Amino acid sequence: MFELVIRGDRVVTPAGVAACDLAIQGEKIVAVGAAGSFGADTTKRLIDATGKIVMPGGIDPHVHLKWYSPHPDGSVTYTDPPSVVGRAALYGGTTTMIDFVRWTHGKTIQQAIDDRHKDWTGQCQCDYSFHVMVEGALPPEIFGQLAEVLRAGYPTVKMFTTDITPSRRGRMVDFGDIWEVFKVVADAHGLCVIHGEDNDIVMHMYDKVIRENRAGFENMAEVHNAMSEDLSFRRVLGLAKNVPGIALYFMHVSAAFGVEAIREARGRGLPVYGETLHQYLMYTSEDYKRPNGQIYHTYPSIKAQSDQNALWAATLDNTLHTIATDEVCCSLKDKIQGKRVDDTTGGNVGVEPRVSLMYSEMVGRRGYSLERFVDLVSSNAAKIMGLYPRKGALAVGSDADIVVLDPSRRFVLTKEMLHESDYSPWEGHEMLAWPTTTVLRGKVVVDGGKYLGDLTDGQFLPRKISEEIRSGAML
Repeated sequence: MFELVIRGDRVVTPAGVAACDLAIQGEKIVAVGAAGSFGADTTKRLIDATGKIVMPGGIDPHVHLKWYSPHPDGSVTYTDPPSVVGRAALYGGTTTMIDFVRWTHGKTIQQAIDDRHKDWTGQCQCDYSFHVMVEGALPPEIFGQLAEVLRAGYPTVKMFTTDITPSRRGRMVDFGDIWEVFKVVADAHGLCVIHGEDNDIVMHMYDKVIRENRAGFENMAEVHNAMSEDLSFRRVLGLAKNVPGIALYFMHVSAAFGVEAIREARGRGLPVYGETLHQYLMYTSEDYKRPNGQIYHTYPSIKAQSDQNALWAATLDNTLHTIATDEVCCSLKDKIQGKRVDDTTGGNVGVEPRVSLMYSEMVGRRGYSLERFVDLVSSNAAKIMGLYPRKGALAVGSDADIVVLDPSRRFVLTKEMLHESDYSPWEGHEMLAWPTTTVLRGKVVVDGGKYLGDLTDGQFLPRKISEEIRSGAML
């Protein structure tokens, strides 16, 4: 007898949308049959999701939880921890998040990994994994350490091509060291994750707007501008052409220039993948002018309507593959404390509404297929990040991470409906669906608005990048 069967007439599987029964035993999907294949006599519980959408759990490949957050007065706090955001993620239908191990000078990479596990182990309600982030001038011994952890389940390495703000000097990795990291990552069959902005242009623009007494945060798009993304992406891609076996993932693509650089590289056969954020798809630089306009900001800046249009087009032509949040969960007070281009808090609060927000905009308003929507919020992240088909698929042998999305639930979102922070940049949006049930590895963790999970439910996920992704053959 199965422990759980979920029946639906719109089940999004790797083979397409079908009327199916999903049979679950333990943590796995153990059988998939036509709807009605498994009756009540074959299972302890039958969830009838007829009229709803059954999909793999959402995967957010870009979050920052319990994250170092500097303040304009020089003090430092940490953003909300996994115990807050993990619960909210499950309410919203996201079952896996990928955060970062931040390596800093004076530690080994393994020490940084061990410290980061202390922030998460037994303290997250959904599954998780880590990118390794290196910064600044890289000492010679770091490359051997990277090679070891890449092969030990941490196969993605993030680097910055800018310091982001003048107060964060030392964040950027110079191109000589990026070249060396590329060679290590290629040899270890990993993936490089890039925050791409041109540091010279960004710092020049900080100096310029401050000198011209235009330092208000509403001018952020001038500083973190589209040209900066163009220059940086193309320089990184030019370097990658000279490193056989390297694969790249550009995080938070925000501009039409970045889209075009990725499109051209993929046209040449390079294994390059792009991520955008729901902020960039839903807001433009004009929104900085709204009251508390800081709530829409993350780094790089939100940009012009023409850039947003290019991002939407790129989600359809397979130039952009994932939609993430760059989650930085903090209070409204902390989010709006900075008033200038050089002290505005980055990141955003969005893990919980992401899946439903993107369904509403993609499927509900723009006519995307269910398959394309699921690719962008779940399956592609699993494939690129080395989790597929364990995650991101409703298939025999996959983890039973399942979301039942109800398209009859239509309402205007308010912050009081959500389970993280005291503000939401998504307040006021008309939602065209919301999850009724979330299943994590076979356990029903949210059902009918009731939270049934536990703080220790989440598991760390070691990863390995597939050769299909590294060669560009899968996507």
